[in-house]
Amino acid sequence: FPLPHPHHPTCLSEAPFLHRAPAPAPAQPTLGNNHPESPKWNALMFNNELVADVHFVVGPPGATRTVPAHKYVLAVCSSVFYAMFYWDLAEVKSEIHIPDVEPAAFLILLKCVYSDEIDLEADTVLATLWAAKKYIVPALAKACVNFLGTSLKAKNACVLLSQSRLFEEPDLTQRCWEVIDAQAEMALRSEGFCEMDRQTLEIIVTGEEAVVFKAVLNWAKAECKRQGLPVTPRNKRHVLGRALYLILIPTMTLEEFANDILTLEETHTIFLWYTATNKPRLDFPLIKRKGLAPQRCRRFQSSAYRSNQCQYRGRCDSIQFAVDRRVFIAGLGLCGSSSGKAEYSVKIELKRLGVVLAQNLTKFMSDRSSNTFPVWFEHPVQVEQDTFYMASAVLDGSNLSYFGQEGMTQVQCRKVAFQFQCSWDSTNGTGVQGGQIPELIFYA
Repeated sequence: FPLPHPHHPTCLSEAPFLHRAPAPAPAQPTLGNNHPESPKWNALMFNNELVADVHFVVGPPGATRTVPAHKYVLAVCSSVFYAMFYWDLAEVKSEIHIPDVEPAAFLILLKCVYSDEIDLEADTVLATLWAAKKYIVPALAKACVNFLGTSLKAKNACVLLSQSRLFEEPDLTQRCWEVIDAQAEMALRSEGFCEMDRQTLEIIVTGEEAVVFKAVLNWAKAECKRQGLPVTPRNKRHVLGRALYLILIPTMTLEEFANDILTLEETHTIFLWYTATNKPRLDFPLIKRKGLAPQRCRRFQSSAYRSNQCQYRGRCDSIQFAVDRRVFIAGLGLCGSSSGKAEYSVKIELKRLGVVLAQNLTKFMSDRSSNTFPVWFEHPVQVEQDTFYMASAVLDGSNLSYFGQEGMTQVQCRKVAFQFQCSWDSTNGTGVQGGQIPELIFYA
């Protein structure tokens, strides 16, 4: 747009980036955003046509957007842009096409470069990470990885595992594996599982084998459609390749492995392996894989019992807890009867801010010992760090029960630190110092 007249006060006030106070004494020049005022001035020039000396045409054909920029600002913040504009083979065109970056992601990248501000959204964070990697903007790449880590759930763990391998982000890859290991069935049944690349599919090695087999078949069906192939047993075998022979079919039941993707010869050989004394050689692995082992956080130092200690029958035992790193709560360890073998009905719940995240209504047998008895949720529940959750149990059964005592407010379980607080929902005497729920069972 036209420049204001240099002596017109109104124009100067409306365009502060064109008007500066008298310059101070000369100083050594600084580059880019290291100067204390440069973010302020650069931010005003973000996506601004004023003195723009380069334009980017961003996005695939038919969905492009033209973005103005300033070579110097980009060059001092990214070695890729510096090479693009100032090295021997520098671009001399004023318009540069970038078909492999989404326009929204490119704008987020430029905003970070111009102003150090990072505004990420779930729909564009992967595209933004790609742009940050392509143009070597480490601060933005780190922010994207952190954003993905905080949004990591069982339903998107497989997709993020595939992307983290593509972007070579080992920390995010490890966190994805933790989620998949702890919540295998939910992760493998998610739509995201079918969106993985085949290399990632081949290294998925967790979960109940029948669930893995079904998930792999779903992936093969989706891959056939992506390649424009009819969904036939032959084509599913083709797209799976060697991944089919990574499934531990011999560890499954006859009903579970029965599927038209196996040849008649393979089916016959597996049947003989199940039934014959002299077992035939199989092309499938035989050793059942090991998943994550559950850990137990014990919050009491001892246990005891008194004849009038516990009155169950509908009363709630509850405790609040927080952790210093992400874990997956799989169940609760509970105290049992002190007067003989007894069966308890129990409803366990896990809540956050009053919202039920998981629950289970079941029964367990106790044997008069002071041991704890595990009661499991249907699926492990992801628990974020530095946030209080409430674990509760409502039991119905023998009144003569063991109880924990000498409780601790903080417990270190290997790499995970637990912190405990009393819960207002507890109506049966359970608190930090004593009571029920002596253990939290978790994966980490």
